[in-house]
Amino acid sequence: MNKLSISASSLLLSVFAFSSTSCGGSAEAGSPSGNTTQETVADGATSSGINIRYIDSDSLMTHYNLAKDFQEASMRAVSKIESARQAKASEIQKFASAIEQKGRSNGYLTEASYNADMQKLQKMQQDAENYLAGLSRNTETELAQQQLQLNDSIENYIKTYNASKGYDAILFKAAGVYFNPSLDITKEIIDGLNSRYNKVGESK
Repeated sequence: MNKLSISASSLLLSVFAFSSTSCGGSAEAGSPSGNTTQETVADGATSSGINIRYIDSDSLMTHYNLAKDFQEASMRAVSKIESARQAKASEIQKFASAIEQKGRSNGYLTEASYNADMQKLQKMQQDAENYLAGLSRNTETELAQQQLQLNDSIENYIKTYNASKGYDAILFKAAGVYFNPSLDITKEIIDGLNSRYNKVGESK
């Protein structure tokens, strides 16, 4: 019987970048007009041109309540599949042992009766595989839907958030090698996401 493996980390977001153009026209960086926007960052350095911020996705997944709820749901789904697998395996093993014991004690009076039990054992194995495969598919579908919901929730909030901020790009930290810590808006995003999140009743 095939063991089913469902990754509890399937709810982690893939890295993607969000960008939006800030309102109002501005001259290109380095243009002769001299209208390039400059911003003083926390360490005293001055940056010009593209206005970027970043988010730590690991922290986001750890502290965003929707992500935590989906992670718990994923773990419950994994546990449910494993419990079902163990139950089916125990049932099959019990019947297989009964066949073996009956054979040793000459309990089969005819070859036909032995073959009938062996066919039943094979059917139990096949039925168990089909059941677990179906359970796995249903779980994968549910987790994929949760992944999409999580991605949409974060993306939609970031677009709303950036409408008032006007950043040129908001990236996940993993998209780059180094970001100035003063560009980190992770906490703002987490606080904003959690403030609008209404937990739905747990599915049974």
